[in-house]
Amino acid sequence: MRNTSSRILILDCGSQFTQLIARRVREARVYSEIHPPTQSLEWIRAWNPTGIVLSGGPSSVTDEGAPTVSRELLDIAPVLGVCYGMQLIAHLEGGAVVGGGRREYGRAEVVVDEPSGLFAGFDQGERTTVWMSHGDHVEQVPPGYVATAHSGSTCAGFRHEQKPIYAIQFHSEVHHTVRGAEIIQNFLFGVCHCTPDWTPGHFIDQEVAKIRALVGDRQVICGLSGGVDSSVAAALVHKAIGDQLTCIFVDTGLLRLHEREQVERTMGQHLGMKLITVRAEDRFLTALAGVGEPERKRKIIGEHFIRVFESASEEAGKNAAFLVQGTLYPDVIESVSAKGGPSATIKTHHNVGGLPKDMKFGLIEPLRELFKDEVRNVGRELGLPEEMVGRHPFPGPGLAIRVLGEVSPYALDILRRADAIYLEEIRAAGLYPEIWQAFAVFLPVRSVGVMGDGRTYEHVIALRAVTSTDGMTADWYAFPHDVLGRISNRIINEVDGVNRVVYDISSKPPATIEWE
Repeated sequence: MRNTSSRILILDCGSQFTQLIARRVREARVYSEIHPPTQSLEWIRAWNPTGIVLSGGPSSVTDEGAPTVSRELLDIAPVLGVCYGMQLIAHLEGGAVVGGGRREYGRAEVVVDEPSGLFAGFDQGERTTVWMSHGDHVEQVPPGYVATAHSGSTCAGFRHEQKPIYAIQFHSEVHHTVRGAEIIQNFLFGVCHCTPDWTPGHFIDQEVAKIRALVGDRQVICGLSGGVDSSVAAALVHKAIGDQLTCIFVDTGLLRLHEREQVERTMGQHLGMKLITVRAEDRFLTALAGVGEPERKRKIIGEHFIRVFESASEEAGKNAAFLVQGTLYPDVIESVSAKGGPSATIKTHHNVGGLPKDMKFGLIEPLRELFKDEVRNVGRELGLPEEMVGRHPFPGPGLAIRVLGEVSPYALDILRRADAIYLEEIRAAGLYPEIWQAFAVFLPVRSVGVMGDGRTYEHVIALRAVTSTDGMTADWYAFPHDVLGRISNRIINEVDGVNRVVYDISSKPPATIEWE
């Protein structure tokens, strides 16, 4: 449990936007966590929330098995119901929720009937643009409640006359709701009276104390990849316990061009951490031979990763008791479905679901509650260089999930060279800081081409670049056409075995950022 003066508990009823609620709360410097509505009242009371948010969701409140909560929950702390959460409150409190007839999807205009509470700072009768996504609606507010906003003839908001219980039919957490951030902040500070103390410095102080208490005088190893997550995790643990930490960097054979040399230079020489490099390319590539299914690849990599660490720690004579990993909150959410909630599991992350059950290490995951931008800010607070903190995310399984299908040394070599050209041209164009993540993908198909006077039948490289704030949602990046043209031309001419380059213009959702 996080030792902050204020904390918001978000109960996930299955909405695709639940993670955005957590983001918006944290952007207001208030700590938040997402949990399923199945948590017991005893657990919720022990968690001691300053406020509770009931998220949206795809169900109807009258459906069998629909997410629900005890009515007693409404007396534990101030409550905000969003979309389905509003309908759930109405249902629990004796209001009328009906389906059909007044469906609203996309942008809508809401009229403020009561410019106080959630709508403090608004004008009486003000019209404001919001994002709706509902089929059911509240036909009649419950006894003891009053409407605070409407959209056409539909109730768009209500509150309890005496208790701090509020609800809105629209999604204040999405950026399409023009004044959504104000509404959330009105709940946090006007209703819940939160203290905005969720800052990088505060987080570091708490984690350092927590790590020292956990570790004592024992030794710790860190699975260092050179990416932002593991680097920040290593720096944070190093601040806490110094030379009790040994970083182990495993060259899996699945790294980008010159990755090993860069890690050794930055972490070992620049930051002064104890660093052991293990060359294990043959082991990983042998284990992956003939395996094309993405989840199998992740599991294999996760298991061998741990075995290599165990061997390396024994050889180093450290007898390490703990393993540090750079697991982030989106990894946890995507892998375990919002800690057991109704949202669908997207994919297993190798540093969350790929670890063997008989692993001898205790896990230290100091970033497990953070989103990516929060991790970058913690890194800056720790004094890490910007070229490291600002680096694009790189997946734990490495290039194995960017070679679609079976992984081979031949495919990896093509992908490395294509990816290096891609990133080099992005940097040369000054676009790298604008892009959340950019990478090349080796496709398991060949296409016909012409080079010189001859026919070719060679491989296809896909390029992916997205903008995002936390990796939970993402839009494809609109490259200037001349930059894309230059990248394609260089890859086809400089990388033997490639005769076609394509650009991925899918957003998340429905696609994920990585292809596997």
